[in-house]
Amino acid sequence: MPMAANPLGGGSFGEALAKHGLQLTREETRVLQVNVGLACDLSCRHCHLEAGPQRVEMMDRDTMDAVIDCARRFRFQSIDLTGGAPELVPDLDRLVRSLAPLTDRLMVRTNLVALNSGEGSALCELYRELGVALVASLPASNAAQTEAQRGEGVWGRSVDALKRLNTLGYGMPDSPLRLDLVSNPSGAFLPPPQQQAEQKFRSDLSRRHGISFNSLYTFANVPLGRFRSFLERSGNLEGYLAQLADGFNPCSVAGLMCRYQLSVDWRGRLFDCDFHLAQGGWYGGEETHISTLAELPAPGTMIPTADHCFACTVGAGFT
Repeated sequence: MPMAANPLGGGSFGEALAKHGLQLTREETRVLQVNVGLACDLSCRHCHLEAGPQRVEMMDRDTMDAVIDCARRFRFQSIDLTGGAPELVPDLDRLVRSLAPLTDRLMVRTNLVALNSGEGSALCELYRELGVALVASLPASNAAQTEAQRGEGVWGRSVDALKRLNTLGYGMPDSPLRLDLVSNPSGAFLPPPQQQAEQKFRSDLSRRHGISFNSLYTFANVPLGRFRSFLERSGNLEGYLAQLADGFNPCSVAGLMCRYQLSVDWRGRLFDCDFHLAQGGWYGGEETHISTLAELPAPGTMIPTADHCFACTVGAGFT
């Protein structure tokens, strides 16, 4: 696909690539990311999808079956379930059981809070049984910053969920059950260096709560959805976009997730990544349903770009 056909109206990101003699092209597709819906029990300030309790979009059984059929047709090394809060979607347990034997690594992204419900507790047991890897979002290692971004009472419920996961073996030394954390800044600024942040999280969570985890990833907030609205209201949009562009790291381009994955939304429609999904930029430039996917994108295929791509190439990058 030529860059001129970019449905997202890119340009400046493309110019940054060109300045460094780079192109954004596909490698072999080995990851299927499945966004099962926008329903969530939180309304986080940084959410690029504007997920929340008022959202009702969720993947139905027919679309789940189409996803499962796709995973049978193409052997993906990794399948990544995300939302919203995946735990709120009916029949998630069926989807997880069906996908687990079809991939080397099944991963679920969780906001932690959703694991505290009865259904969430049952899913924790299922995740353990099937060896599902968990990626949990936790903005900070203290209550004040976490609740400023995610709402009152979220810190305590997040800590409770992390302790339960540790009890099940997640994130513990010598355990095969992987528990990684993801932190996003609470405002219009970039995250701290990842290694420094991980050391602080590990020290704080262990010393204060006895919590263990495997790795921490720090990612910049993507200027879409609810976070973009915040930037516009606060007059920070232009400055934040400039921070992202100034921090462009050409070394991060090789590892960008869009080069190795396809993303499918709750309706079964395909995108290059979850951020293009939020923006409405189709994979291949036109609406395509996962049930009709006959072949995976060829290596070397150009990937459309937009200004929000700068959020994936700042600092250590977004992989």
